[in-house]
Amino acid sequence: MKAFPIPRLSARRRRWSISIKRAPVLVVGESGSGKELVARALHANSERRAAPFTVINCGALTETLLESELFGHERGSFTGATAPRKGLLESGAGGTVFLDEISETSLTFQVKLLRVIQEREIRRVGSNDTTQVDIRLVAATNRDLRELVRNNRFREDLFHRLNVFTIALPALRDRVEDIPLLTHYYLKKFSNKNGKTVRLASDALEALKRYSWPGNVRELKNMLERASTFNDTGVIRLDELEFGELCDASAAATSPIAAGRSLQAEASEFTGSLKVLRETGGNKKRAAEILGIERRTLYNKAKRLGIDFESI
Repeated sequence: MKAFPIPRLSARRRRWSISIKRAPVLVVGESGSGKELVARALHANSERRAAPFTVINCGALTETLLESELFGHERGSFTGATAPRKGLLESGAGGTVFLDEISETSLTFQVKLLRVIQEREIRRVGSNDTTQVDIRLVAATNRDLRELVRNNRFREDLFHRLNVFTIALPALRDRVEDIPLLTHYYLKKFSNKNGKTVRLASDALEALKRYSWPGNVRELKNMLERASTFNDTGVIRLDELEFGELCDASAAATSPIAAGRSLQAEASEFTGSLKVLRETGGNKKRAAEILGIERRTLYNKAKRLGIDFESI
């Protein structure tokens, strides 16, 4: 069984009982704070762990596509539906479905989701028949659902159904004690992926603890993935960590990175970026995606080193 770190839950063992329940769980927290990681941990520690864990971003799909993805569809139910198709709620039978950005769904869709929770059944798009489903829903949002309910943008009955168990996830800057655990988890994951063992130097770990993490757990993950990918010594040093440019002035001033980064370190890191650029045939947008940074960040790095970015 995989071990997933759940922030602060190790000190609150009673919450582990949530894992074995059938009722939905609502995870709330800032963008990038690790809500999906919590959902995966709940699944991995539940009786459903041998069944699929399925993720769907509700905010990234139109209402029609979202319904088709979750509930499935019949042939001819809409343009492009050339064959019947099971939805994720059917194909993920016995498992857990993680609905990210649940707050971005329409009121019409919310009625259908409420039916899934209450009746444990779905109706494919274009069908009059219902199908029983056995799944566990974990929903997540970075918005205040109570406020959305007051503004008639989220159904109150669905809110109460989802709010049976709620995990409020603090921002990473407010749970520094989780950084070593998360760091160990991600480095082990990336070591397996890259076929090499990488660990973090002690001063680098201390720097992570002092950083303000405007991008939350997502930023930590991207930073460690970049560092572990390009590291060839087995130990990630402080000057190999690429801290973001989104921190405020006070955080930057107190960060060891502000005082300790050198032009040599910048050049060393950009060499790795150039390697990715070559592999993508000079596609700067794709290279930035692989590196987990914005295209603008790549441009700024080149500018600081006196490199003509557009000529690369």
